[in-house]
Amino acid sequence: MSETGSPKGKGKAPRTPKNPDFEIAGKKVAPGTRQIVDIPISLLSNHTPVNLTVNVVHGKRPGPVIFVSGAVHGDEIVGVEVIRRVLKSTALRGMRGTLLAVPVVNAFGFLNNTRYLPDRRDLNRCFPGHSRGSLAAQLAHLFLHEIVERSDFGIDLHSAAVHRVNLPQIRVNEDDPNIMEYAEAFGAPIILTSPLRDGSLREAARELGVPILLFEAGEGLRFDEMSIRAGVSGVLRVMRKLGMTSQRTVREPRVPSFKSSNSHWLRAPAGGILRTFKLAGEFVRAGDVAAAVSDPFGQRDEEVIVREEGLIIGRTNHPIVNQGDALFHIASIKRPSEVQERMDAIETHLQSDPLLDEDEII
Repeated sequence: MSETGSPKGKGKAPRTPKNPDFEIAGKKVAPGTRQIVDIPISLLSNHTPVNLTVNVVHGKRPGPVIFVSGAVHGDEIVGVEVIRRVLKSTALRGMRGTLLAVPVVNAFGFLNNTRYLPDRRDLNRCFPGHSRGSLAAQLAHLFLHEIVERSDFGIDLHSAAVHRVNLPQIRVNEDDPNIMEYAEAFGAPIILTSPLRDGSLREAARELGVPILLFEAGEGLRFDEMSIRAGVSGVLRVMRKLGMTSQRTVREPRVPSFKSSNSHWLRAPAGGILRTFKLAGEFVRAGDVAAAVSDPFGQRDEEVIVREEGLIIGRTNHPIVNQGDALFHIASIKRPSEVQERMDAIETHLQSDPLLDEDEII
């Protein structure tokens, strides 16, 4: 955003243009203020209202509008804590533009500790939705109309499903080279280019011309401190990249992210009891034994052998498996000789990020 003011040499300091009020769902948010806005979704069967709630942080000065969303899948709660900490960050002081923070998109799934809505639909397969469709379609339509259409950029926060864990990672559209600089600014350990899925928020946002970063980290229904820190730092770095916050508010990532455009799953060769030998974030080579599956009597033992080298970006945490279950998600990467050193540096960097004061966390 360009600043306007008196011509150079007139002896007057240039005037910074003032932001107009931000309007959403019939509410006006004044520049330099915050406001929590409840957008009605529906009534539960016992007449309890359910809302799509957004915290609007509206800067005094003009700038981009960015949305950050969590719990599109109701059991993926890492994003809820990431957004809570972002909203507490001192980096938002003097912010340009507008932040639309929606920590819980799928309130129905969030309250019931489940990925889905009451009709068993996956919200992230229901976009762009319809105002007169199913409950999931109506929520998708509302979020797209009230939040995404008002935004210039978006960050959607996810985690692995229950009993699985993801290494912090950014996923981007494979046909959108312009998004890569923002993915690099986020600073997650790995950037994965992945195809768009029908009915996904990413696909619907692209149709509207709104770039989106999808962050995956941690496990469903669990908090993971490293994943949360990676998410908070990443969101603030992207806001800085967009010119919304000061260059001094958050540190640059010490090492660049790995990049991958290809990944595969290792699956259980049989049903039984799983013993894993590798963790998310480890580099594995072809022929490595990643795990073993045994019968409950200890009479049979089948090894899970790595087929192709790569970085483990996701894995199951559940020790009871059926034949064909996905066990390890492995991303192919270049320069594997650098993996361990860079992963150690990334972990050290995340550990050294300052924690919020205790009274800000509790």
